[in-house]
Amino acid sequence: MAERATLLVLAAVLGLPAPPDGLRRAVVVHVVDGDTVDVRLGARRERVRLIGVDAPEAHDSEKLERDARRTHRSKAAIEAMGRRASEFTARRLQNEAVGLELDVERRDRYGRLLAYLWLPDGTLFNADILRAGYAHVLTIPPNVRYASHFRAIEREARLAGRGLWGYRPSIRRSASRAAA
Repeated sequence: MAERATLLVLAAVLGLPAPPDGLRRAVVVHVVDGDTVDVRLGARRERVRLIGVDAPEAHDSEKLERDARRTHRSKAAIEAMGRRASEFTARRLQNEAVGLELDVERRDRYGRLLAYLWLPDGTLFNADILRAGYAHVLTIPPNVRYASHFRAIEREARLAGRGLWGYRPSIRRSASRAAA
């Protein structure tokens, strides 16, 4: 009980959300990519998509094609950023006990469980990956519980040039050197 009170005070001081009561307990057994993990939830294995965040694609896919067209970045550059995001998630979550918080919609169109992941120390991992700059905000109503909080965290990471916001693929460096 004292630990929960400490977390609530810390969350209030830092302007962060506090872990809610009644989290579903799980263990991360596999990191798929920066924003998707497999967990052991009781006797079941579930694929979990992190709510509110989108990490770059680490593998060739239709989404990678769309992201390359939308951002005007090469697929190779996006995949390199995706690998960095996946590595960040693996370092923080692989074999970690987590608490799953669900929002309004429980599953996406691919059957993945949609969740906010809470670490034992009270850290909301969805916010942590944004803070480190390895993902950007992706808000899909009605799952918007922490959307304004996530936007503020992304803005701060972007301004600080953390993670992907400070990453400059070699293609861009070559182009800027050629222009100099």
